[in-house]
Amino acid sequence: MIDLRGITQIYPGPQGPVEALRGIDLHITPGEVFGIIGRSGAGKSSLVRVINLLNRPTRGEVFVAGRDLTLLNDADLRAARRDIGMVFQHFNLLSSRTVFDNAALPLELAGMDKAAIRGRVNPLLELVGLSALADRYPAQISGGQKQRVGIARALASRPKVLLSDEATSALDPETTRSILALLRQVNKELGLTVVLITHQMQVIKQVADRVAVIDAGRIVEQGPVIDVFTRPQQPITKSLIDEIVPQELPASVLDHVRHLSGQLQGGVGQLLRLSYSGERAYQPILSRLIREHGLDLSILHGQIDEIQDQTFGSLAVYASGDGARLQNAIAQLRGEGVVVEEVTTEG
Repeated sequence: MIDLRGITQIYPGPQGPVEALRGIDLHITPGEVFGIIGRSGAGKSSLVRVINLLNRPTRGEVFVAGRDLTLLNDADLRAARRDIGMVFQHFNLLSSRTVFDNAALPLELAGMDKAAIRGRVNPLLELVGLSALADRYPAQISGGQKQRVGIARALASRPKVLLSDEATSALDPETTRSILALLRQVNKELGLTVVLITHQMQVIKQVADRVAVIDAGRIVEQGPVIDVFTRPQQPITKSLIDEIVPQELPASVLDHVRHLSGQLQGGVGQLLRLSYSGERAYQPILSRLIREHGLDLSILHGQIDEIQDQTFGSLAVYASGDGARLQNAIAQLRGEGVVVEEVTTEG
């Protein structure tokens, strides 16, 4: 559905050119919810605005539904943009227009007659849960309701792609969850491809199928969300995931490991961090290590959660016993798809 090829974006700056995007290649398949995450200034907003050519890239090609938007003339580009809806962080509603009229605005601008507009907008307001508020003005509704108006407006032209640029950043956690659930509902019921731009890994965790991590204008890591959560490769990814699954063990845990190491009467001891997902979360991994390898295990720290009905988690255990058996146990875990990190307690 969306192919970005060699996207480079350079802006003029007071101290010379600023390269906001650096050779971005990205493929987003039809019907998926794709997340793009990064810190402030990483290039997220520049990237999402390239997809609908609100920002024309300095170099590269932008394919949406098989067409290279960079080659279209102004009239064809305006027509192509009707296939790309956009939801903004700050709603961008017109205060003098009602909920209904704000949602209807794109259709009015396209010259649709009033009866057809009613036939299009009323079902959308029902979809987003605002039928009872159709005659209210933006000042009379909550932030979450304003964003629902923004979603209805973005859907009015029946787009194939919905871009969400930090759409939940101004909302409280409960409202954020409801808006993300709505976006997932829209994705499933209308078959839309949804692109989420965010700096919050919690947003990615709740609704995205795949995720790309952007840092300093480059895509540094991407893949299925469950894989990125359980096998982060880059420091920036680990930092972003840390808000959900802490990547560093508490100092109290490390102190306890040093205490356990000092009490060893023979053999070796090793602090292991185990990361797992899916069916592996339900397997009797630890009891099997004790039984098959004769190890002593102390559970020191752990967390378990879900990503779209897939369980994932992290567990810190101190394993002690015969050195060769310990290494065999680690090899067995890795062979079964468990990510095993041998954690040092020095320092």
